[in-house]
Amino acid sequence: MAVDPTGARLKNLLAEDPGGPVTMLNLLRFAPGGRALCDEYARHLRETFLPRYGGQVLYAGTGGAALVAEDGQAWDAVILVRYPDRKAFSRMVADPEYQAVTELRTRALSEAVLQPTTEWLQPTE
Repeated sequence: MAVDPTGARLKNLLAEDPGGPVTMLNLLRFAPGGRALCDEYARHLRETFLPRYGGQVLYAGTGGAALVAEDGQAWDAVILVRYPDRKAFSRMVADPEYQAVTELRTRALSEAVLQPTTEWLQPTE
């Protein structure tokens, strides 16, 4: 199962750019012992890379049993990370320092979904 974006997928991400902020949906299934590795990766992300590229964790939580889904579609964790734009996300994943810590994420996961999303509606206050 794929857990890391490929160069071709990153090119598509930029080619399909509608402009403006992007919120990346992360659905994660941990490999045995992967939660600790994911926590270490997340620490690097929060302390170094999100501030550097203007990213912000909007939500991170543990997944529960799916109420509506096909068998096998429950996830261990759900994370939403907002970036100022798709280019900021692309610059982050191309950063050599970031690439040095992505092996933590790769080893942590047995399966993942990483999907860009664009807001439909602005939040009400």
